[in-house]
Amino acid sequence: MHVLITGASGQLGIALQQALRAHDVVALGHAELDITDDDRVREAVTAAHPAVVIHCAAWTDTAGCERDPKRAMLVNGEGTRNVAAACREAGAAMLYVSSNEVFDGEKGAPYAEDDAPNPINAYGRSKLAGENAVRETLAAHYIVRTSWVYGPGRVSFPEKVLLNAAGQTALKGVTDEIASPTWTNDLAEAITLLIQTNEYGTYHLAGEGECSRKEWAEEVLRLAGLAVPVEATTQAAFGSAVRKPVRSTLANERAAALGIRLRPWREALADHMRLTAATKAGASA
Repeated sequence: MHVLITGASGQLGIALQQALRAHDVVALGHAELDITDDDRVREAVTAAHPAVVIHCAAWTDTAGCERDPKRAMLVNGEGTRNVAAACREAGAAMLYVSSNEVFDGEKGAPYAEDDAPNPINAYGRSKLAGENAVRETLAAHYIVRTSWVYGPGRVSFPEKVLLNAAGQTALKGVTDEIASPTWTNDLAEAITLLIQTNEYGTYHLAGEGECSRKEWAEEVLRLAGLAVPVEATTQAAFGSAVRKPVRSTLANERAAALGIRLRPWREALADHMRLTAATKAGASA
């Protein structure tokens, strides 16, 4: 299968290149493709002759999106529309990576694919705009919502916890933000399976189970063998720059019906920690 990946230099893009190694992949990072440039997007998609475009490129800095919502809409909304239009013209399918933050977190239970979105921050609004652009522009699409993505390729939440724990007697962890940590390696494998089904629609692909930020940090520290306590706090007390949904766990119903599941988040995190430790050991040898 011919596949074009946008945002290929990001952590999910890197994982996808590995997961799709048996396929013919064109991987374009931001340096090669600015998705806000409509003409350049059309040229890139036409040149790649893809059966499917996996659209990972996005502005994911939630605090930055809150400060500059116009730019968030330009990149995550209109940029996504550019990709969808180019796919329509090229006869390609598209997979758009969206977010749990399209929901307000007030349901009190995991969100199903058909639940009504209601974003409460600029990032969520821009990702929902991207979803709507895809639906309005292209019939042959997959919209994949995921949450709390981490993995090799950048310093993500587990690494930040370990960095913050160095030399500290205690950390603080938010209890009023609950979702599912999702390892890029698992997400990339699930996406690879999904794009081969031709079963278009909206899907939730996130690690099985849920936790608060506090619980996630505690598990990172436990796996690292660090006896650093994590004190409970709230988003407001922590001084979070962006209001996040209290509970935005995603229920995987549609992909599960196709036999596509992600592992429990604790199991995936353990593998990530082992891989990270082995990579560091190899680099220092």
